[in-house]
Amino acid sequence: MNIDQILGKLNKAQNQAVTAPLGNLLILAGAGSGKTRVLVHRIAWLVTQQQVQPHSIMAVTFTNKAARELRERLSALLDYSISDMWVGTFHGLAHKLLRIHWEQAKIPRDFQILDADDQLRLIKRVQLSLNLDPKAWPPRKTQWFINHKKDEGQRPQYLSAPEGDRYHATMLNIYQAYHDLCVSNGQLDFAELLLLAHETLRDNPPLLQHYQMRFKHLLVDEFQDTNTIQYAWLRLLAGGRECIFAVGDDDQAIYGWRGARVENIQSLQNDLSNTQLIRLEQNYRSTKAILEAANSLISYNNARLGKTLWTASTNEDSVEIYNAYNELNEAEFVVKNILDFSSKNPNLANIAILYRTSSQSQLFEEALLQAQIPYRVYGGVKFFERAEIKDALAYLRLVANPHDDISFERAAGIPPKGIGKRTIDLLKNHAMTEGSSLWQAVATIPSDILGKRAINALETFTKMLESLRNETQGLELFQTVAKIIETSKLPDYYGSLKDGTEIDRQDNLAELVNVSRRFAREYGTVSEVNLDIFLANSALEAEDTANPNTSNAVQLMTLHAAKGLEFPLVFIVGVEEGLFPHQMCFNSPNGIEEERRLCYVGITRAMQKLYLTHAKSRRIYGNEYSHIQPSRFIEEIKGVKGSKDAIPQFKHVPKYQDKNVSNLRIGRRVMHSKFGVGTILNLEGQGSSARAQVHFLRFGTKWLVIAYANLETLD
Repeated sequence: MNIDQILGKLNKAQNQAVTAPLGNLLILAGAGSGKTRVLVHRIAWLVTQQQVQPHSIMAVTFTNKAARELRERLSALLDYSISDMWVGTFHGLAHKLLRIHWEQAKIPRDFQILDADDQLRLIKRVQLSLNLDPKAWPPRKTQWFINHKKDEGQRPQYLSAPEGDRYHATMLNIYQAYHDLCVSNGQLDFAELLLLAHETLRDNPPLLQHYQMRFKHLLVDEFQDTNTIQYAWLRLLAGGRECIFAVGDDDQAIYGWRGARVENIQSLQNDLSNTQLIRLEQNYRSTKAILEAANSLISYNNARLGKTLWTASTNEDSVEIYNAYNELNEAEFVVKNILDFSSKNPNLANIAILYRTSSQSQLFEEALLQAQIPYRVYGGVKFFERAEIKDALAYLRLVANPHDDISFERAAGIPPKGIGKRTIDLLKNHAMTEGSSLWQAVATIPSDILGKRAINALETFTKMLESLRNETQGLELFQTVAKIIETSKLPDYYGSLKDGTEIDRQDNLAELVNVSRRFAREYGTVSEVNLDIFLANSALEAEDTANPNTSNAVQLMTLHAAKGLEFPLVFIVGVEEGLFPHQMCFNSPNGIEEERRLCYVGITRAMQKLYLTHAKSRRIYGNEYSHIQPSRFIEEIKGVKGSKDAIPQFKHVPKYQDKNVSNLRIGRRVMHSKFGVGTILNLEGQGSSARAQVHFLRFGTKWLVIAYANLETLD
C-alpha cells in the first residue's frame, strides 16, 4: 500500500490527525467531519508507515455496529488480515479478556452474561427473598442503582449508608445479595464485565504488564461517552505511556443519564501528559444554514472545548421554524412537507421525524398512516429481545449450564408442560432453603410439597435437557442450536398461537439457527466455537440499538436514537419549554447543557433541510395545555440567516374524520387499518382533540387521535 492510498483523500486537519507523531492525541471531531475515516486511516498509517505490528493495536468503540464498520473498512484498506488486532466494543473486549483469563478473574470458565431483562428478573428474585415489596422498592430503580455503582467502580462491601438512611442501607443490602447470587450462579451482567475486567488487570500485575507491553497503541472512538470505569480501564492499560488516540466530541455528549462523563474528554489534556489537540471542523454532511444553526445553539454551553463547524458546500437550503396551533396542526405541517419533499425525492427513508420522548410518536404515526405514507418506528423490539428468541436462548443456556435459574424458570413454562407458577414458586422456596439451584432442587423436593404430577413434569423436563446435553456433544454450533430448538417444541408452540404472529415467530426461530451458523463462520474455526461463546455474543449483540429500517419508509425515532445517523430531510418536533428541554432538567445547569447538546445532535443529523416545530397548545397525558412557550433553543438559533417562522395556514391533512365518533363507547370492539381488532378502554377530549385508548391483541395499548384513526366499530 502506498502513502497516497492512505492520505490522498484527507483534508488538512484529517491528514494532521492521521500522521501525527506517536503520543497522546485528542481528536475533537465535529459532527459529519469524518472521524471514522480518521480512525481507520490512522491505523493503516501506523501499520504501513510506522511498521507497527497489528497485534499491538487495540481499537475500542461503543456499539457492535461501529466495531463491525471499523473492521470492515480496515480490511478493505489493508492488504492483510486484521485478526490479531483487538477491535471491538468496551463490553466485547472486556468479555474477551475474561474468557481468556477466567482463572485470574476468579470466575467459572463457562460463565454466562445476563442481559438487561435477565438482570431485572434476578433482582426481582433477590428482593422477593428479602421480603421487599416491589411497589415500595421498584426493581428497575434498584437495577439502575446497582449498575450506576458498578459504573463508578464501587463494590457493595466497600460502601456504607449514612446513619439513619434506610433507603441507601436497603439498596446496599440488595446490591450485596444480588452480587452474591451472581457469583454463586457464575453470571455477569453488562456493568460487571467492565468492572471485573478492570479489577482483574489491576489486581494481577504480571497480567497487566503483559497487556501494557502488548498494546502499544490504544485508539478510542466516541470518547465523550466513556464512564468512570471505562476511563479508568483505559488509563490502566496505558500505564502512563503516551499511547492513547482518543476521538470524540464534547458537543455530542448526550448520555450523562446512563453514566457517561463528558468531563473525561474535557479533562483528558490535564490527565494525560503531552496530549496534542486537533480539531476536525469541516463538515461533509450539512448545508451552511444548518451548521450555522448548530454553531449558534451550542455556543450557549459554557463547559466545552470549542470548535466551529463549516462546510465548503454551496447548498443554500434554509432552516425553518414552524409555530403550530396545536399538536394536530403540527402533525399536519409535517405530513404536508413530507408529501412535498417525496414528490421530488421518492425514497422516504431519507426523511426522519425526531422527538424528545417516544410517546410523541403516536400522533405522527396516525397522521402518516391516514395519509398513506409508509413509516417505521426506530427502536422497536430487537431480534434478541423478541419473546420467542429469548425462550430459545433459555433452552440453550440450560443445556450449557443447568444451574441457570433464570433460564430454568423461563423454559419450564414455555411451551406449557404442566409446570405452572405455583410449582415454580414452591420449587424456588425449596431451593432457597437448601441453598441449591432450581435444577438441583428437582431431585430433592419432597413429593408432599409438590405432588407427584408436578414432580413428574419437572423430572421429564430435566431429563429432556440432560439428553440434549449428551446428544449435542461433538455437533457443530448450528447443529446444536437447531437440535435444541426442535426438541424444545417452540416452533410447534408458536405455530399454534393463531394470532397472526405465528409465521414471523417460526421464521425468527429458524433465523436463530442461521445466526449461529454465521457466527461460527465469522468467529473462527469450528473447534473454537462453543455454545457458551455464542450465548455470550448473543447477550452482547442484544445490548446494541437496532439499526434504522432502510426500506422506503419515513423514519421515526427519539433524538437519542438518532445519534450517528443522517437524513436529507429532518423534522425536530415538540421544541417547547418543558418538553425539549425536558422539565426534569430545569433545576440542573448540567441537565440543560446536555439537553442543548441533544438538540445540537438532532440539528446535525440534517443534510439538506431542517424543520423545528412547536405548538401553542398541546394535550399531554390527557390534559390540555395552552400558551406553551417555545423552547429557549429556538431563540438561541433564531437569529441565524435562513431561519423563519412558517405561516400556520394549512388544511387538515388528512381531513378530520368524525363519522364514527358518536358510536365509540368504552368496551366497544373496533377495527384499525394497521393495528387490527382492539377494545376501547378509555375516551377523552372533544372534537379534533378527542382521543381513544384502545387495547390491541398484537400491539398492546395505544392512545389514538380519533381524527386520524378512522376506527370502524365491530359491535
